[in-house]
Amino acid sequence: MSDTEGASDAEQAYFERIVDTEALEAYFADQLGPVDEYEVHHHQEGHSNETLFVTWGERELVIRRPPPGEVADTAHDVLREYRVIDALQDTQVRVPPTVLACEDHSILGSDFYVMERVGGDVLRAEEPERFARPEHRERIGAELVDGLAEIHGVDYEAVGLAEFGYPPGFTERQVERWSEQLTWAFSVTVEEREVPVLYDVMEWLTENVPEDSPTTLVHGDYKLDNVLFAPGTPPEIAAVFDWEMSTLGDPFTDLGWMLSYWWDADDPAPPASTDTLATTFMADEEYATRRELVERYEELTEHEFGHDRFYRALAVYKLAGLGEMFFRRYLEGNSDDPMYPKMESGVPALGERAMRIIEGEEPL
Repeated sequence: MSDTEGASDAEQAYFERIVDTEALEAYFADQLGPVDEYEVHHHQEGHSNETLFVTWGERELVIRRPPPGEVADTAHDVLREYRVIDALQDTQVRVPPTVLACEDHSILGSDFYVMERVGGDVLRAEEPERFARPEHRERIGAELVDGLAEIHGVDYEAVGLAEFGYPPGFTERQVERWSEQLTWAFSVTVEEREVPVLYDVMEWLTENVPEDSPTTLVHGDYKLDNVLFAPGTPPEIAAVFDWEMSTLGDPFTDLGWMLSYWWDADDPAPPASTDTLATTFMADEEYATRRELVERYEELTEHEFGHDRFYRALAVYKLAGLGEMFFRRYLEGNSDDPMYPKMESGVPALGERAMRIIEGEEPL
């Protein structure tokens, strides 16, 4: 029924916290019909909502639920994530087929939703061998941009998402929110070391928020390892994942975020302390450059990316904010994640990168 054979006691205990296999089986039998084959296993990639893979007869399904013991908020509201994926089913945006949404906490102890599992590869540490040709490498970047343009091209009112966010002042609120997150983390981490460059970045971003920007559906975490490439060649995105931060707002925040994870051949190598935040295989000269990605985006969307230093610096600033919150949690003894202590030097490195972007030393 589950693949926890060989798991540690801690892993088994955590699995039992996030899924009651008997209650889930009864729920699926009622909703989808009984089957002879039923298996559940925990997919341990990612750092936010929990993902479970379920075999239900001949169907391969995916469950998304919040971490155990946490009240749903914007970051963990899985039914909000379900709402946007379900709304996009009949659009050009490539999302997995939705199956069920459940608010009955007697099943798993939380809200959850179910979607069909889509086959393919997520590109993290390296490219699949089948993509190791110049034309395929170039196509990876093009597909990534095409997927983002499809999201930003959605008629969000027509698909029932007109009230999905509050676009006025969105970009300014992004700067304010992440400044508050950093300040919260600094109240503890300052005892270990300070990161003065981030105050300079904070000031520059606050003073340079673009006055006008388009309003679109925004994914909120769009990057290479949040899309799935279909089996075979040429590279083709089969599905876009991790919609938990989606809203209505400034599409250039998505573009800047995507670009912050896309490395060019001439870029300085990321410091070892931030290697878990950066995949760099696309720095090969056979991949598209950031500028080429932006040019394709502008052509597809007819939006001119006129403040690239702001949006790219904002993205790295947000990464620094995440890293500093991780470091605070480590210092307070609230995490044993081996990445978190690396943020002692990783966050200052991110601050320096943001300043390089602001000063034009890491150009588009």
